[in-house]
Amino acid sequence: MSLTTPDVIRTLQRKLYTKAKQEPAYRFYALYDKVWRADILMFAYRLVRANKGSPGVDGMDFDDIEQKIGIDRFLSELAQDLKDKTYHPSPVRRVMIPKADGSLRPLGIPTIRDRVAQMAVKLIIEPIFEADFCPNSYGFRPKKSAHDAVDEIADALHQGYTKVIDADLSKYFDSIPHDKLLAVVAERIVDSAILHVVKLWLKAPVIGEDEDGTKKNVGGGKANSKGTPQGGVISPLLSNCYLHLLDRIWEKHQLRWKLKARIVRYADDFVVLCAGAVDAPLDAVRHVLDRLDLTLNETKTRIVDARQESFNFLGFAIRVSKGLKTGKSYPHVCPAPKSLAKIKDRITQLTARERAPIPLEDIVGSMNATLRGWANYFHYRNSNSVLEKVKTHAEERLRTHLMKRHKVKDRGIGQGRFPSQQLYAKYGLYKVPTRAGWKSAHA
Repeated sequence: MSLTTPDVIRTLQRKLYTKAKQEPAYRFYALYDKVWRADILMFAYRLVRANKGSPGVDGMDFDDIEQKIGIDRFLSELAQDLKDKTYHPSPVRRVMIPKADGSLRPLGIPTIRDRVAQMAVKLIIEPIFEADFCPNSYGFRPKKSAHDAVDEIADALHQGYTKVIDADLSKYFDSIPHDKLLAVVAERIVDSAILHVVKLWLKAPVIGEDEDGTKKNVGGGKANSKGTPQGGVISPLLSNCYLHLLDRIWEKHQLRWKLKARIVRYADDFVVLCAGAVDAPLDAVRHVLDRLDLTLNETKTRIVDARQESFNFLGFAIRVSKGLKTGKSYPHVCPAPKSLAKIKDRITQLTARERAPIPLEDIVGSMNATLRGWANYFHYRNSNSVLEKVKTHAEERLRTHLMKRHKVKDRGIGQGRFPSQQLYAKYGLYKVPTRAGWKSAHA
């Protein structure tokens, strides 16, 4: 399936974006009839399928849809429900995802049918909000990336914005008030059918499971007045719309210049980089968040002098360092210690002794997929030494695994029998690049 946006849809999105950009006060009133168009729904289905993901509460996966129902019938029935305004979302399935600190993060998984409907709405309304979003916002936006956000931070550090408010929001996705969020959406969209279906998604019941597999209602519903489940297709856009108010106030009141403070935001993760004192910028952030019914997690929010210590952002450890040869200051960006520990732990798990019965090509395939994905993200800026550590760890773990398979107990014999060159040439291990993709005197 091609994921290139069809020309007809791209043209529509461009028109919506251009109209929104040219007329900042314009409110769009005739959008819903686009949502159930056959080409929109088909492309929405393709995008959702490419994202993969688990089934929702109905247990239906993509194979069920394509083999038992058929894509055309599935989409035509959804289109009819949307057109007749009889569409109603199913409950959201909650799963708990382990976090690095040992706690659990709730993830809400809508059914595929609801994900397709959300994607169709997103295709239509996203260009409108894109026209409004500020340049300092990078999360879940077309043609913007985590690396772009890190680059702006590095640029700010280079310009002397070295005092950093490393902010952390308390349960952001669970805290967004529905009434204020819908008011933000309604600033641009007055199509009542669009607003209605967005409200339905916000109010969808959330179904979890006990340890014995018993399903129960764990949240959501008509009485729920806040939160948008992480995992929904529409949730990142809605969360960006709401925190855009912070960006907009910062820009409108020229706080970057008045307070000598720059905000760089990736969804709900953001830092405030200050060239002067941090008290006034921190008070301003608290004031805006209070107006939005959001709060800073005071135990996790830190004030950091980047010339003295590093701070973490999007998996990277960032600080101001000095070149060994030149003595000049420069922004140093490399994978954070937690990021290194996480990939090493994962490779260790994939090569554990109990996995010896699994075919070797599957073991190496799993290692390669994990290493390649990690390197694609972290092969960047000043990461050479960390990349080398990951490469060495992968070699050692595969060698140890091969020794277990072949009952070789002596490390010296194992080193000679399974040299690093052979791990790549014979067994096909992915070779982690050890020269970061950043041309700099300090890379």
